[in-house]
Amino acid sequence: MSLNLYRQSTGHHSVMRILPRTSLARSQRTALPARQRGSALIIGVFVITVMFLLASALINIVQDGDTGLTQEVWGTRAFAAANSGADAALAKLFPLNGNAVTCLASDVWTPPDVTGFHACNVELSCKEYTVDTVIQYRINSKAVCESGETRASRQVEVEARG
Repeated sequence: MSLNLYRQSTGHHSVMRILPRTSLARSQRTALPARQRGSALIIGVFVITVMFLLASALINIVQDGDTGLTQEVWGTRAFAAANSGADAALAKLFPLNGNAVTCLASDVWTPPDVTGFHACNVELSCKEYTVDTVIQYRINSKAVCESGETRASRQVEVEARG
């Protein structure tokens, strides 16, 4: 409640009186033209709509980032499995004990049952050819790792001479 102050002089003494503002003055102060009524409601609805749109856009960005990260992890797993398959094929061709195995046109390498290789399959192919009396091998290792809707495939090719 706001108050009006005024001084009234009566002879030798000055008296200060406090009077409340009248309801007429209050209604005159807060009265708005008819065309401005409800504009705060419209502005409020607009602000809420904009905030909703920003929040939904942010949620979509976060979900896309999660999907990209998941795909990157599965791609890295598939690449590691393909490299390991090529290493296994080279270990068969050039064993430490010297008893080499022939190059198989197609083979399957089963990754070990560890966290990084689960849900991965590796297919190997090997081609043997001779260049100037030197035997050469081309090993192709293709790994596919999948889980639900996520699927990643990587392929590695290695050439070696015997």
